[in-house]
Amino acid sequence: MKTRKAFTLIELLLVIGIIAILASIVIVAINPTKQLGDARNAQRRSDVNTVLNAVYQYAIDNNGTLPGAIPAAPAAAKPVCLGTVVAAACTDAPASGVDLSDLIGTYIVAVPADPQNVDASVTGYTIVQDANGRVTVAAPSAEQGATISVTR
Repeated sequence: MKTRKAFTLIELLLVIGIIAILASIVIVAINPTKQLGDARNAQRRSDVNTVLNAVYQYAIDNNGTLPGAIPAAPAAAKPVCLGTVVAAACTDAPASGVDLSDLIGTYIVAVPADPQNVDASVTGYTIVQDANGRVTVAAPSAEQGATISVTR
C-alpha cells in the first residue's frame, strides 16, 4: 500500500485559527477608524491655516480691512460660507455666515470645506474676531476629541 502524506484536519484548523488571531491583532493595532479620523483632522488643520493665511493676506493688501463680515467679540463665531454660494444666500438669516468669496482667485483657489461637510452652503469651519482684532478660524467638527483652532 502506498501512504500519502497530507495535512490532517486538526492541523489545518489550527493554522486557520492562528491566522485569524494574528489578523484580528493586526486590525486592532492598525485601527482604520482612528487612522481615517487622524487624516481628516490633518486636513482640517491645513484648511484652517489656509483660510487664516488668506484672510491676513487680504488684510495686508487692503490696508487692514478684513474680508466679509467677520463678527467681532463678544459675538459668537459664524460659519464660513462656500465661495460657490451667492453672497446674499450666505449672509441671510437664519443660516447667516461669513462670505469669503473675495479671497477666491487671488488668495486661495477655493474656500476649503470640512472633509465630512454635508451642508452645501457652509464649509464646516467658523471664524470670529476678538476684541484685540485677532482672527480665529476653527474646525468645530474635529474628531476624536481634538480641538482645531488657529488664532492670529
